[in-house]
Amino acid sequence: MTTYTARPIPAEVLKELRTADDAGRPPVPVTDEEGGAPLRCCLRRSLPGERIALVSYAPLRRWAAGTGADPGAYDEQGPVFVHAGECAGPAGDALPFTDSDSHRVLRRYSADGRILGGRLVEHPDAFAPALAEAFADPEVALAHVRAVEYGCFLFEVRRA
Repeated sequence: MTTYTARPIPAEVLKELRTADDAGRPPVPVTDEEGGAPLRCCLRRSLPGERIALVSYAPLRRWAAGTGADPGAYDEQGPVFVHAGECAGPAGDALPFTDSDSHRVLRRYSADGRILGGRLVEHPDAFAPALAEAFADPEVALAHVRAVEYGCFLFEVRRA
C-alpha cells in the first residue's frame, strides 16, 4: 500500500505570508480563544490561546512559479489559517483534517498546472482509495485537498 504525505505550506512561503499574503495584504494576528482552526503551517488544529492569522494563499500559483507551469485560469487564492509566528511544522505524517465526517474534495492537477478532475471524499476511510486513484493516472502531478463547506485549501499531496 502506498503512503501519501500531506505537505504543509513551506517555511520560506510562510515567512513571506507573515509579511504580506498572496493578495498583498499584511496579516492581522489574533488570539484564537476557542481553538480548532485548521493550521496549514503545521497541519493541525489550533489550540485555545494560540496566535494565528488568516491569510490569502495561492497554492497552485506558488507551485507553478517553482516548476515553470502556467496554471492559467486555475490560478486562485483563498483564505488559510497559519500561526502568526514561526512554528515547528507538522509533528507526524498522517493525513490531517481527514478524521471527521466533513466532506473533502480531492482536486487533481497536471504538470502544466491544468485541473484534471476532482473527487468528493465523503468519509475518512475513502482518502487512501481516492489518492491511489488520483496518482494511478500518470498525468497527475499533484493533488489538493479542500474543504467542501468553504472551498478552502487544506493541504497538498504530490507524486512520490
